[in-house]
Amino acid sequence: MTAVQRLVSAGALIEAVIGALAFAMAGPVALAATLAGSGIAFGAQVAAVALLRPAMQARTPQFTQRWALGMAIRFGSFLAGAAVIVAAQTLLPPGWVAAGYLGMMLVLLFLETRFLT
Repeated sequence: MTAVQRLVSAGALIEAVIGALAFAMAGPVALAATLAGSGIAFGAQVAAVALLRPAMQARTPQFTQRWALGMAIRFGSFLAGAAVIVAAQTLLPPGWVAAGYLGMMLVLLFLETRFLT
């Protein structure tokens, strides 16, 4: 199993756990909100790791460039999450969107080193 496949598997499991907790605590609307937030974060993390992984053994300038692009992707996902919160605030509870985003992003950031080796 490749590193990106392991990341996708871990992300799917995390998303299922976050979604189940949201559903148990506040019902289907919270589930939809957390899936929206965690989906944005999940996509950003997979893209950033897939971009950085080939440059792990590269020279410093190439590694730094890929790392910076990964950070830009994550920042873009933050802006996308904020846009969803603002645009869908009457449909999706903003707190649950943010909880889904942060729950996914933070866990995958801590696990990232396992997928880059």
